[in-house]
Amino acid sequence: MTKTSRTLSSLLLSGAALAGALCSAQAATVTIINQNAPGVGFNDPTPVAPVGGNTGTTLGQQRLIAFQHAADIWGATLSSTVPIRIGASFVPLSCTENSAVLGSAGANEIFADFTNAPRPNTWYPSALASKLAGVDTATPGEPHIVARFNSRLGLFPDCLPGPGFYLGLDNNAGEATDLVTVLLHEMAHGLGFQTFTDDETGAEILDIPSVWDHFLVDNRNEQLWVNMTPEQRVASAISSRGLSWNGPIVTAAVPAVLDPRSRLTVFGKAAGKAAGDYLVGDASFGPPLGRKAVKGQVMPVIDQPDGTGLACAPLPKQNAWSIRGNIALVSRGTCPFVDKARNVQAAGAIAMIVADNAPGEPTGLSGSDPSIRIPSVRISQADGVRLRAALQTRSRHRSGVLASLGVYKYRLAGADEQRRILMYTPNPNQPGSSVSHYTTEAKPNQLMEPSINSDLSHTVTPPRDLTYPLLRDIGW
Repeated sequence: MTKTSRTLSSLLLSGAALAGALCSAQAATVTIINQNAPGVGFNDPTPVAPVGGNTGTTLGQQRLIAFQHAADIWGATLSSTVPIRIGASFVPLSCTENSAVLGSAGANEIFADFTNAPRPNTWYPSALASKLAGVDTATPGEPHIVARFNSRLGLFPDCLPGPGFYLGLDNNAGEATDLVTVLLHEMAHGLGFQTFTDDETGAEILDIPSVWDHFLVDNRNEQLWVNMTPEQRVASAISSRGLSWNGPIVTAAVPAVLDPRSRLTVFGKAAGKAAGDYLVGDASFGPPLGRKAVKGQVMPVIDQPDGTGLACAPLPKQNAWSIRGNIALVSRGTCPFVDKARNVQAAGAIAMIVADNAPGEPTGLSGSDPSIRIPSVRISQADGVRLRAALQTRSRHRSGVLASLGVYKYRLAGADEQRRILMYTPNPNQPGSSVSHYTTEAKPNQLMEPSINSDLSHTVTPPRDLTYPLLRDIGW
């Protein structure tokens, strides 16, 4: 049996103490190991009021109860005769006034060629190796998973001040960050939702691939990661939409989970080189696109000296007149997306297209405002330049550049042409996020995207989520 203590989270803290075990008669036992010192983290004595079904009366108690609740969800889902140990702590992590690391987790040890290993010469995370072997493969006294979460989030002015973590168990976080959702995400990484191959260099640990790598396929040439050179893996890891998950259990579940992909088609005699289908990011506000397309002329909002428009304030009368009854093209920047949508809607636009102000493929439009009744999408910076070029020759109320906003009949949001879910492979590479997450194009949002979205539920299975199917693909 080959093993290594290489971990994707961080070094273990000393002084661990057993906090409790959660078990399910149907599935698995998950044990939480409190690695915090007295008075901090899980042991923080700060008084708090019970919230959302969390009955703890101190901050530390509520953190532990939320942790146990997430562990219980995974325990009821998984199947293993070997108890799963999670070494957990709340500690200060990197943060600023505008951003913060919520937490991290990963396998504490990885193993290859153990008893009953389904694939020879392949790394498996500690908890999964133990399940497959039928005995605990971990080093005695070591946890299978190590998890650390930010103890300062929202509690200090230099650490993303605001509501911080919501410690309730009812998935009703509002503007706060739902801790149970974050925990479900990070625990999944520790269970095996990660590659141990370096996605920045393409190098395998001791020239041994991860079980994960047997299911990663470059959809441009149908080549698996395990059959690639390190250089090919590096290119695949920044291929944008070029890397898919090829596991049969996930692929079978994809059509029941993912919604149709949104579509923007530009056409008309005046469209010229701008004609064609555009890759778009969806908005979290306003009505979703559907089978019945929204069609109209595209007209630009112009409120900047360079001929672009931000729509961050109510539109002047002449500009409002030009977009009334049309699809408004605005530029990203300066103000929230919901402000732009609200202003063009007030001017009479029937839909909004936001052109990005930075290179890269378009992601979604964030925000929430129930008063917004028009659909919105985001296009890339390059596509925005192309579309604006076609709008240069127009009258005050007519451009002749037409657009249709709807959904594809057969293509799915976040899937390739063979309906396999895409992985997260931005260019440039995002260490800690690239490859070991699902794409941000998935609709509805998936638990294992690189960011935690506010619309997630405490669900890890179809028809809502594709996390557990992937774990099943690798052996769970």
